[in-house]
Amino acid sequence: MSGGLHRRDLVKELVKGRDKNTLMLSGLGSPCWDLNNAGDVPENFYIWGAMGGAAMIGYGVARAQPDKRVIVLTGDGEMLMGMGAFASIANFPVRNLAIVVLDNGRFGETGGQKTHTSTGVTDLAGIAKASGIATTATITQESEIAKLKELAFKTPGPVVAVAKVQYEKLKFVLPANSGGYLKDRFRNAILGVDRAQM
Repeated sequence: MSGGLHRRDLVKELVKGRDKNTLMLSGLGSPCWDLNNAGDVPENFYIWGAMGGAAMIGYGVARAQPDKRVIVLTGDGEMLMGMGAFASIANFPVRNLAIVVLDNGRFGETGGQKTHTSTGVTDLAGIAKASGIATTATITQESEIAKLKELAFKTPGPVVAVAKVQYEKLKFVLPANSGGYLKDRFRNAILGVDRAQM
């Protein structure tokens, strides 16, 4: 079931105060627009497509960059398509990864059809826990945003936090959509321009 949190406000609050050692990757659709709306920086990587792949792409970045905090921001529809990621991440864990799922119970990119989480039966945090991820949480109220920030930025990972947000049709705030440009910008932010060109 969806919750009462407003996702744009939540994401703005989530990223407030982040530093350059925090890398954020957003799953396709609304998480991309929400992250861009909260402030575009080179340490953001917007995954425009590859539905179901955000968690594993973030996991790969986390393994390659163990000194950086890696936060994947994705939606419930995208995470349902890539649920197997939970098992892989649990079996080969990394301490610097957090996955934040914005769960509005809808497939926002294909017309707002209800996802399985809309019924209250399917619980993504529960699936992550059953897959072997020790630290999971479900956030439903504004008073829990500080807890969400602690989980996302500071708690040893892997972490999966599901934020129950409203289904809202909001204006698109589109980031750059060139895969090559986004890849190069992100790589340069991580490695520095000189090392990235090696």
